[in-house]
Amino acid sequence: MLQAMINDPPLIRLRRHVPRPTPEQVRALQGTPTGYIVDALQGRAALVCTVKPVVPEQAEFCGVALPCYVGPADNLAVFAALPLIQKGDVVVAAADGYREAAVVGDLVLGMARNQGAVGFVTDGCVRDVPGIREVGLPCFASGITPNSPVRNGPGTVNLPIVVAGQTVAAGDIVIGDTEGVVVIPYDLIDAVIVSLEGIRAAEAALLARVAAGLGVPEWVEKLYQDGRVQEV
Repeated sequence: MLQAMINDPPLIRLRRHVPRPTPEQVRALQGTPTGYIVDALQGRAALVCTVKPVVPEQAEFCGVALPCYVGPADNLAVFAALPLIQKGDVVVAAADGYREAAVVGDLVLGMARNQGAVGFVTDGCVRDVPGIREVGLPCFASGITPNSPVRNGPGTVNLPIVVAGQTVAAGDIVIGDTEGVVVIPYDLIDAVIVSLEGIRAAEAALLARVAAGLGVPEWVEKLYQDGRVQEV
């Protein structure tokens, strides 16, 4: 009786209509170093350090998150996401960190690029690195393996996911560079843009002082002077 009451889940659950940042918001963040974004978000915004660019010279991107959950050794949700890609999207695929099979290869990345995607991020693996280089779509992953996935599902598209330690929802802004990948929650985009004005100014000022010969910041000197350092 219990078995008869349990229905198989749908292969894919998705949202078609989701909030999106404005083009002006995205442009305001393009080219911003990921470290600056982290500073604007109190030091915690980056995916774990194992998620790195597959082709280092193709690392920079800034776009709107299109999250999908694929699960281990599966990529049906990535295919289901293709029709929903809008120009400027970043496909973010959560694979629960599974590293025994690739999530995608160069062909799927080429399809995503053709649909308008500007980046692909996964906590799983990818394959076909020479082809990925030719496709030119910035791709971040936790590893590389030639093992293939299946397309069985279940999965989700445009629903919140957790990937490499960060929650990603549709409409968040995702930025990548050689340092890694950071996520700006949709509701914090404007606050981050405002904070970046001060962060950029402070970084530029300190960089100039270092270039001019600064060796020890004043706060370190004060640390020695006010008794908080004990020599033994």
